[in-house]
Amino acid sequence: MAANTDITPPVRVPTLRRRMRPTRRISLTVGILYVLTFVSIPTLALYKPIKDNVDAFILGSGSTSALQWGVLSEIIVGLAGISTAVVLYPLTKRINQTAALGLVAARLLETCLIFVSVVNLLTMTTLRHDLAGTNRGALTTMGHSLLANYNWTFLLSGSLMPVACDLLLGYLLYKSALVPRIWPIVAFIGAPLLLVSDIAVFFGAYSNVSPIAVLAALPVALFELSLGIWLIIKGFKPTPLTVQYDAISQSPAA
Repeated sequence: MAANTDITPPVRVPTLRRRMRPTRRISLTVGILYVLTFVSIPTLALYKPIKDNVDAFILGSGSTSALQWGVLSEIIVGLAGISTAVVLYPLTKRINQTAALGLVAARLLETCLIFVSVVNLLTMTTLRHDLAGTNRGALTTMGHSLLANYNWTFLLSGSLMPVACDLLLGYLLYKSALVPRIWPIVAFIGAPLLLVSDIAVFFGAYSNVSPIAVLAALPVALFELSLGIWLIIKGFKPTPLTVQYDAISQSPAA
Protein backbone atom coordinates (compact mmCIF):
# COMPACT_ATOMS: atom_id res chain seq x y z
CA MET A 1 0.00 0.00 0.00
CA ALA A 2 1.39 3.34 -1.02
CA ALA A 3 2.02 5.77 1.77
CA ASN A 4 -0.13 8.88 1.84
CA THR A 5 2.19 11.69 0.84
CA ASP A 6 -0.39 14.48 1.05
CA ILE A 7 0.76 17.13 3.49
CA THR A 8 -1.90 19.48 4.75
CA PRO A 9 -0.45 22.95 5.33
CA PRO A 10 -0.90 24.25 8.84
CA VAL A 11 -3.83 26.54 9.36
CA ARG A 12 -2.76 30.00 10.44
CA VAL A 13 -5.00 31.36 13.12
CA PRO A 14 -5.09 35.15 12.97
CA THR A 15 -4.01 36.81 16.15
CA LEU A 16 -6.49 39.25 17.60
CA ARG A 17 -5.01 42.58 18.54
CA ARG A 18 -6.31 43.82 21.82
CA ARG A 19 -8.24 47.00 21.28
CA MET A 20 -7.66 49.93 23.59
CA ARG A 21 -10.66 50.59 25.80
CA PRO A 22 -12.58 53.76 24.89
CA THR A 23 -12.01 55.26 28.33
CA ARG A 24 -8.29 54.54 28.01
CA ARG A 25 -8.19 56.36 24.69
CA ILE A 26 -9.92 59.32 26.30
CA SER A 27 -7.56 59.40 29.29
CA LEU A 28 -4.46 59.07 27.10
CA THR A 29 -5.59 61.81 24.73
CA VAL A 30 -6.56 64.17 27.55
CA GLY A 31 -3.29 63.49 29.36
CA ILE A 32 -1.24 64.36 26.29
CA LEU A 33 -3.30 67.51 25.74
CA TYR A 34 -2.82 68.65 29.34
CA VAL A 35 0.94 68.17 29.10
CA LEU A 36 0.84 70.05 25.79
CA THR A 37 -0.69 73.08 27.53
CA PHE A 38 2.67 73.65 29.20
CA VAL A 39 4.52 74.36 25.92
CA SER A 40 3.97 78.10 26.46
CA ILE A 41 6.29 78.22 29.48
CA PRO A 42 9.22 79.44 27.31
CA THR A 43 7.19 82.54 26.40
CA LEU A 44 8.27 84.00 29.74
CA ALA A 45 11.75 84.25 28.27
CA LEU A 46 10.71 84.88 24.66
CA TYR A 47 8.59 87.91 25.56
CA LYS A 48 10.97 89.33 28.18
CA PRO A 49 12.88 91.66 25.80
CA ILE A 50 9.58 93.11 24.58
CA LYS A 51 8.12 93.63 28.04
CA ASP A 52 11.35 95.09 29.40
CA ASN A 53 11.69 97.67 26.62
CA VAL A 54 8.77 97.87 24.23
CA ASP A 55 10.13 101.08 22.69
CA ALA A 56 13.34 99.35 21.63
CA PHE A 57 11.34 96.50 20.09
CA ILE A 58 8.97 98.76 18.14
CA LEU A 59 11.67 101.11 16.86
CA GLY A 60 14.45 98.57 16.52
CA SER A 61 15.39 96.12 13.81
CA GLY A 62 16.21 92.47 13.68
CA SER A 63 14.28 89.24 13.81
CA THR A 64 10.85 88.89 15.40
CA SER A 65 11.01 85.09 15.34
CA ALA A 66 11.16 84.82 19.15
CA LEU A 67 7.85 86.65 19.47
CA GLN A 68 6.30 84.60 16.67
CA TRP A 69 7.40 81.31 18.26
CA GLY A 70 5.89 82.50 21.52
CA VAL A 71 2.61 83.35 19.80
CA LEU A 72 2.56 79.96 18.10
CA SER A 73 3.05 78.19 21.42
CA GLU A 74 0.17 80.15 22.96
CA ILE A 75 -2.09 79.21 20.05
CA ILE A 76 -1.19 75.56 20.65
CA VAL A 77 -2.03 75.98 24.34
CA GLY A 78 -5.42 77.48 23.48
CA LEU A 79 -6.31 74.67 21.09
CA ALA A 80 -5.09 72.01 23.52
CA GLY A 81 -7.07 73.57 26.36
CA ILE A 82 -10.45 73.52 24.62
CA SER A 83 -9.66 70.03 23.28
CA THR A 84 -9.29 68.64 26.82
CA ALA A 85 -12.86 69.62 27.67
CA VAL A 86 -14.28 68.41 24.35
CA VAL A 87 -12.56 65.01 24.54
CA LEU A 88 -13.69 64.56 28.15
CA TYR A 89 -17.28 65.60 27.46
CA PRO A 90 -18.70 62.18 26.42
CA LEU A 91 -17.60 60.90 29.83
CA THR A 92 -18.10 63.96 32.03
CA LYS A 93 -21.66 64.55 30.81
CA ARG A 94 -22.59 61.25 32.47
CA ILE A 95 -21.34 62.66 35.77
CA ASN A 96 -23.02 66.07 35.64
CA GLN A 97 -24.05 67.52 32.30
CA THR A 98 -24.29 71.09 33.59
CA ALA A 99 -20.75 71.02 34.97
CA ALA A 100 -19.48 69.27 31.83
CA LEU A 101 -21.02 71.94 29.58
CA GLY A 102 -19.67 74.62 31.91
CA LEU A 103 -16.17 73.20 31.53
CA VAL A 104 -16.43 73.24 27.73
CA ALA A 105 -17.74 76.82 27.79
CA ALA A 106 -15.01 77.97 30.20
CA ARG A 107 -12.29 76.37 28.08
CA LEU A 108 -13.75 77.92 24.94
CA LEU A 109 -13.76 81.38 26.52
CA GLU A 110 -10.20 80.82 27.73
CA THR A 111 -9.08 79.92 24.21
CA CYS A 112 -10.83 82.96 22.71
CA LEU A 113 -9.08 85.24 25.20
CA ILE A 114 -5.72 83.65 24.41
CA PHE A 115 -6.27 84.31 20.70
CA VAL A 116 -7.26 87.93 21.41
CA SER A 117 -4.14 88.43 23.53
CA VAL A 118 -1.71 87.14 20.91
CA VAL A 119 -3.29 89.32 18.22
CA ASN A 120 -1.97 92.29 20.20
CA LEU A 121 1.56 90.91 19.96
CA LEU A 122 1.26 90.15 16.26
CA THR A 123 0.03 93.70 15.69
CA MET A 124 3.26 94.94 17.28
CA THR A 125 5.23 93.19 14.53
CA THR A 126 3.08 95.03 11.97
CA LEU A 127 3.92 98.35 13.64
CA ARG A 128 7.58 97.46 13.43
CA HIS A 129 7.70 96.41 9.78
CA ASP A 130 4.86 98.09 7.89
CA LEU A 131 4.67 101.43 9.71
CA ALA A 132 8.37 102.14 10.05
CA GLY A 133 8.02 105.64 8.59
CA THR A 134 5.30 106.71 11.00
CA ASN A 135 5.94 109.17 13.84
CA ARG A 136 8.15 107.47 16.42
CA GLY A 137 6.15 108.79 19.35
CA ALA A 138 2.90 107.48 17.89
CA LEU A 139 4.47 104.07 17.27
CA THR A 140 5.74 103.70 20.82
CA THR A 141 2.41 104.86 22.25
CA MET A 142 0.60 102.24 20.20
CA GLY A 143 3.17 99.65 21.26
CA HIS A 144 2.60 100.36 24.94
CA SER A 145 -1.18 100.18 24.42
CA LEU A 146 -0.92 96.80 22.69
CA LEU A 147 1.34 95.45 25.42
CA ALA A 148 -1.09 96.65 28.10
CA ASN A 149 -3.95 94.97 26.24
CA TYR A 150 -1.94 91.75 26.12
CA ASN A 151 -1.13 91.87 29.83
CA TRP A 152 -4.75 92.43 30.90
CA THR A 153 -6.09 89.81 28.51
CA PHE A 154 -3.46 87.38 29.75
CA LEU A 155 -4.66 87.97 33.31
CA LEU A 156 -8.11 86.81 32.23
CA SER A 157 -7.04 83.91 30.00
CA GLY A 158 -4.00 82.67 31.89
CA SER A 159 -5.08 83.23 35.49
CA LEU A 160 -8.81 83.86 35.92
CA MET A 161 -10.24 81.28 33.51
CA PRO A 162 -8.11 78.42 34.93
CA VAL A 163 -9.85 79.08 38.26
CA ALA A 164 -13.25 78.29 36.74
CA CYS A 165 -11.92 75.42 34.62
CA ASP A 166 -10.13 73.67 37.46
CA LEU A 167 -13.00 74.07 39.93
CA LEU A 168 -15.40 72.49 37.44
CA LEU A 169 -12.97 69.74 36.48
CA GLY A 170 -12.05 69.11 40.11
CA TYR A 171 -15.73 68.71 40.98
CA LEU A 172 -16.29 66.24 38.13
CA LEU A 173 -13.22 64.19 39.01
CA TYR A 174 -13.98 64.19 42.73
CA LYS A 175 -17.58 63.11 42.22
CA SER A 176 -16.70 60.35 39.76
CA ALA A 177 -13.49 59.10 41.46
CA LEU A 178 -11.89 58.70 38.03
CA VAL A 179 -8.52 59.67 39.51
CA PRO A 180 -7.12 59.61 43.05
CA ARG A 181 -8.91 62.15 45.23
CA ILE A 182 -5.65 64.01 45.92
CA TRP A 183 -5.75 65.67 42.47
CA PRO A 184 -9.22 67.24 42.81
CA ILE A 185 -8.31 68.36 46.33
CA VAL A 186 -5.24 70.14 44.94
CA ALA A 187 -7.55 71.87 42.45
CA PHE A 188 -9.95 72.90 45.23
CA ILE A 189 -7.03 74.45 47.13
CA GLY A 190 -5.21 75.98 44.18
CA ALA A 191 -8.15 77.58 42.37
CA PRO A 192 -9.30 79.86 45.25
CA LEU A 193 -5.67 80.75 45.98
CA LEU A 194 -5.17 81.78 42.36
CA LEU A 195 -8.43 83.76 42.42
CA VAL A 196 -7.28 85.76 45.45
CA SER A 197 -3.99 86.47 43.68
CA ASP A 198 -5.83 87.56 40.52
CA ILE A 199 -7.90 90.01 42.54
CA ALA A 200 -4.72 91.40 44.10
CA VAL A 201 -3.17 91.84 40.65
CA PHE A 202 -6.37 93.48 39.39
CA PHE A 203 -6.21 96.11 42.13
CA GLY A 204 -2.49 96.71 41.62
CA ALA A 205 -1.08 95.03 44.72
CA TYR A 206 1.59 93.36 42.57
CA SER A 207 2.14 92.36 38.95
CA ASN A 208 1.04 89.07 37.43
CA VAL A 209 4.68 88.03 36.99
CA SER A 210 5.76 88.84 40.55
CA PRO A 211 7.07 86.03 42.80
CA ILE A 212 3.85 86.10 44.85
CA ALA A 213 1.71 85.65 41.73
CA VAL A 214 3.92 82.81 40.52
CA LEU A 215 3.70 81.02 43.88
CA ALA A 216 -0.09 81.43 43.91
CA ALA A 217 -0.29 79.78 40.48
CA LEU A 218 1.86 76.77 41.40
CA PRO A 219 -0.92 74.57 42.91
CA VAL A 220 -3.07 74.94 39.78
CA ALA A 221 -0.07 74.23 37.56
CA LEU A 222 0.79 71.21 39.72
CA PHE A 223 -2.78 69.92 39.43
CA GLU A 224 -2.91 70.17 35.64
CA LEU A 225 0.58 68.81 34.98
CA SER A 226 0.24 65.94 37.49
CA LEU A 227 -3.20 65.08 36.14
CA GLY A 228 -1.85 64.98 32.60
CA ILE A 229 1.06 62.72 33.52
CA TRP A 230 -1.20 60.45 35.60
CA LEU A 231 -3.69 60.06 32.75
CA ILE A 232 -0.92 59.20 30.29
CA ILE A 233 0.66 56.59 32.55
CA LYS A 234 -2.26 55.18 34.55
CA GLY A 235 -5.48 56.33 32.93
CA PHE A 236 -8.80 56.47 34.73
CA LYS A 237 -9.46 54.31 37.76
CA PRO A 238 -11.93 51.47 37.12
CA THR A 239 -15.34 52.69 38.25
CA PRO A 240 -18.94 51.79 37.39
CA LEU A 241 -18.91 54.80 35.07
CA THR A 242 -15.90 53.61 33.05
CA VAL A 243 -17.19 50.03 32.89
CA GLN A 244 -20.58 51.21 31.66
CA TYR A 245 -19.08 53.63 29.14
CA ASP A 246 -16.72 50.97 27.73
CA ALA A 247 -19.56 48.45 27.47
CA ILE A 248 -21.83 50.88 25.64
CA SER A 249 -19.06 52.14 23.34
CA GLN A 250 -17.91 48.64 22.40
CA SER A 251 -21.37 47.16 21.87
CA PRO A 252 -22.27 46.29 18.25
CA ALA A 253 -25.05 48.88 18.26
CA ALA A 254 -22.66 51.69 19.31
